[in-house]
Amino acid sequence: MERKRRSEGSEAGRLTVLKDYVALTKPSIIRLNAIAAFGGFWVASKWDNIDWLLLLYMLIGSALTMASACVINNYWDRDLDMKMERTKNRALPQKRLHPTGVLVYGIVLGIIGVAVLFLLVNPLTGWLGLLGFFVYVVIYTLWLKRTSTWSTSIGGISGAMPPVIGYCAVTNEVDAGAWILFALLFLWQPAHFWSLAIRRVEEYRAAGFPLLPVVKGIPRTKWQMLPYIVLLIPTGILMFAYEYVGYTFLIISLIGGVLWLVHTIMGLRAADTTKWARTNFLISINYLMVVFLIMIADTNGAIG
Repeated sequence: MERKRRSEGSEAGRLTVLKDYVALTKPSIIRLNAIAAFGGFWVASKWDNIDWLLLLYMLIGSALTMASACVINNYWDRDLDMKMERTKNRALPQKRLHPTGVLVYGIVLGIIGVAVLFLLVNPLTGWLGLLGFFVYVVIYTLWLKRTSTWSTSIGGISGAMPPVIGYCAVTNEVDAGAWILFALLFLWQPAHFWSLAIRRVEEYRAAGFPLLPVVKGIPRTKWQMLPYIVLLIPTGILMFAYEYVGYTFLIISLIGGVLWLVHTIMGLRAADTTKWARTNFLISINYLMVVFLIMIADTNGAIG
């Protein structure tokens, strides 16, 4: 009986370690970006002669590269994560995993991911993956996140890479479609993340992260969201103008963008900022999900 209990305890312990290693890759971020990468691939393919194996390699390579960046981000921020309610129960702050092992794990994921992009997709996607990794790990995590309010905006370069990688996996060139997809993700991110930062502003302040709402205040942050969302709306129009998508995408992206903009403007005078920020955060997530799903369905006017 005692041996059985020890065996069950050991199995449960291994399962916990496995879950911790998976959590380090931030699966929710990878899922969202995988949809974006898939959308970029589909836009470039235009529902015609889909290379399913290439699509699989692109998704695996980009997912592993993103996972690597997230793991190294967790490794580097482990001391500050201990100070935040949202992150203090992660594996590294709780010392359930050894930092050196986590760092090696992140590096190995990155090597495999970039190798897949370079060797099994095309060199351009490999360079784009490296660029996204460098911006997220070096520019954002190691530098700006602890020193500047520009961390969110500049860090958005890495977050905008997945759809571009998906697109360039097919085209093997950076053209207008790649730039529009880049703009869509780049402009979406600041208002999305600042909504979360407003909700957790005191935690970020205590942890020492100089985010915009911490340094410049919540009212300034709300105002600074507006130009990003305003500029986001024309990206849908450009997708349509360049004939990558049909009328369905055009209409839904415009409606979604306008609704998000209106809600953000309402936040300028919101009595309950926390409630407003929570709703704005959810709107941003649903906006991106819906826009990319419709983009995939309506690529080249398939349903438009």
